[in-house]
Amino acid sequence: MKLVVVSAGLSSPSSTRLLADRLTAATLAHLDAEPQVIEVRELATEIAQHLVTGFPPARLAAALDTVAAADGLIAVTPVFAASYSGLFKSFFDLIDKDALTGTPVLLGATGGTARHSLVTEHAMRPLFTHLRAPVVPTAVYAASQDWGEQGLARRITRAGTELAHSMRPATPHPTPHAAPHTIPDTDTDTDTAAAIAPRSPTGAVTSADPAHGLRTVPFEQRLAALRAE
Repeated sequence: MKLVVVSAGLSSPSSTRLLADRLTAATLAHLDAEPQVIEVRELATEIAQHLVTGFPPARLAAALDTVAAADGLIAVTPVFAASYSGLFKSFFDLIDKDALTGTPVLLGATGGTARHSLVTEHAMRPLFTHLRAPVVPTAVYAASQDWGEQGLARRITRAGTELAHSMRPATPHPTPHAAPHTIPDTDTDTDTAAAIAPRSPTGAVTSADPAHGLRTVPFEQRLAALRAE
């Protein structure tokens, strides 16, 4: 399986890449997959050329193909002006509209203050919903003060676990076995069968006949036989 990680951090090293790496490790703890990281800042020039000319340079084309072939995606961006970065959005603007259909996505974002913690919900999640990519329930936002806190570590672990489970192929439920057919016992005593057999609307009793299957015994005949006993 292929796990593709898109990090839109602008510096090196960056907190965005650090969060991406930790989300990747949390996912791989529950899944055997081959991770591949795309640093969007390294493709900034190619992205601009593609937006202007309509033709992707080779390195950008390879990155877009990698994302399209992913079995799962981790997308992490820094926050600018209360939303994802322009470079992050420009990269995903170039993804074919059907490329991520059905591909599970884990969202992450970094920022300097907790005030932007809803960016994953009001900006990022609608973007990937538009691309018809199912987004795992837990998104991870890391403010500057969150690093080293247990709360961030727990969210990372939970999000990675959710993505790993989403990437696993569904296990088909076993088909329930049909109940075995009950074969009538043709050796059953006819009197016993008659005793438990239903009555017809005319008062006759339906009895089992070993030779001919079922036979109807008139009520008067059955009453006379009982009196004779």
